[in-house]
Amino acid sequence: MYFTTDGVVLRETAYRDADKLLTVLTFDQGQLTLRARGVRSRQSKLKPSCQLLAYSEFTIFENRGKMTVDEAEPKRLFASLRTNLELLALASYFAQVAELLSQEDSPSPQLLQLLLQSFHTLDELGRPQALVKAVFELRAACLAGFMPDLSGCAVCGRESPEYFNVSDGQLLCEGCNNGSDGLRMPVLPGTLAAMRHIAGGERPFSFRLGGESLRALSDVAETYLAMQLERGFSTLDFYKSLIQDKGAAI
Repeated sequence: MYFTTDGVVLRETAYRDADKLLTVLTFDQGQLTLRARGVRSRQSKLKPSCQLLAYSEFTIFENRGKMTVDEAEPKRLFASLRTNLELLALASYFAQVAELLSQEDSPSPQLLQLLLQSFHTLDELGRPQALVKAVFELRAACLAGFMPDLSGCAVCGRESPEYFNVSDGQLLCEGCNNGSDGLRMPVLPGTLAAMRHIAGGERPFSFRLGGESLRALSDVAETYLAMQLERGFSTLDFYKSLIQDKGAAI
């Protein structure tokens, strides 16, 4: 049986002499494991479409539960992500998160759309890496079922609290903060406004933020996603090592 689907390559693994096993997130099929025969050879026409982070149209042959790439055409290759090591590392982190959050036979169109928007924003729009990273992390947490309660203080209801409890996803004001359990992180007014915008889901990248508010958003979003998923990511560790080394060099 043949079928066609669009998807992003989240992971590639060398297989046998010249093949690859691809983990691909698709709009209509969820996560798929595909075998790309001969793609590691120089002559392979599949090579551009089957590389990490490529968004491609795949024609797939399925037989006895195993799927092989028959044809593939690239739709977006996000060229600048491949020439900048920081951007490549950050995009690879997004792909690793998406792989964890997606499943076979369970379409994740919103997650794939978020991934493509994040790649596009890094590739062409030149937005700060910290902002793109924070938007992806917080929005991914929401799509995974960890929607935080950002309406107001969880205790007294005040609309502009000063803290966010990343353990349970709730806001707390100064007066209510002392009696709560879990890890609490400070949020500035600009940070909170950005969090509410991102959680709302509509055009999540359509805001600007800088300075201390952006640094607070970056810290909160990264910590919240990691705590809810209860794991770390090797790609994130590598990305952070790159930006730390860059800071040290400057």
